[in-house]
Amino acid sequence: MYGRKSWGAQRSTFIVDPEGVIAHVIEKVSPKTHDEQVLEALASMRPAP
Repeated sequence: MYGRKSWGAQRSTFIVDPEGVIAHVIEKVSPKTHDEQVLEALASMRPAP
């Protein structure tokens, strides 16, 4: 703010697959769009029928 540097928390989401491997990382999470981003990532992980 006002040209000053400051420290703050950065929110990130890590999606872990069933084998326990990090499958997707969403950095700089925004509460307004976070649910959509998570659903898209989960849909991309789903095996094709």
